[in-house]
Amino acid sequence: MLEASIMKPLRVYLPEELEKKFRKFSMESYGYSRGSLSRAAVEAIRSWISTRQISPEVAVPDEPVKALRGLLRHVKKSSVELQHEASQIRAEIAKGE
Repeated sequence: MLEASIMKPLRVYLPEELEKKFRKFSMESYGYSRGSLSRAAVEAIRSWISTRQISPEVAVPDEPVKALRGLLRHVKKSSVELQHEASQIRAEIAKGE
């Protein structure tokens, strides 16, 4: 739903095929009434922006390697055993098992 705020025009140029698909899916999703293209555009632009914003909760440590040291201390397998196990799991996933 569009917020009760001031709406500003934004003129964009799209390839013809993309424009046709956008209109089709906008109208199918929001109806064939006035404002359906705007609602779909707001949703699309918000989605696009959210994929590019860096989450403020993620704190990157100054020394990431030091931050990881000791995290697997409780694991009793060697790194070679873990690598073999990981490759077996990937192979099973690739086979669809």
